[in-house]
Amino acid sequence: MTRRDALIQVIDSLHAEIDALKSNDVHALERATQSKLAGIEQVAALGTGPAGDDVRALADEANRLNETCRIYVNLMAANVRRRLQILTGDAGHGYRPTFVSACA
Repeated sequence: MTRRDALIQVIDSLHAEIDALKSNDVHALERATQSKLAGIEQVAALGTGPAGDDVRALADEANRLNETCRIYVNLMAANVRRRLQILTGDAGHGYRPTFVSACA
């Protein structure tokens, strides 16, 4: 396997992760994540020699897709936080100022 092949595996796995995040499919997300990690380990095992333009382009694409995954996860976490705040009656009050009493 070449670095190019391993990066293509990572990219395919990142696409699968995004699809799983969009559909809230936990099992598909787990499979995609394991595949991505295996691809990343394969890239690392192949060493860090000079990269041609095609390998650099694939690495950039993998980085963009990973950033997209990060954004999805952050949006999902924000939605969960908002829902929990609504359920606990704390909606909109995530950060409260602390008042200190100045009693003598």
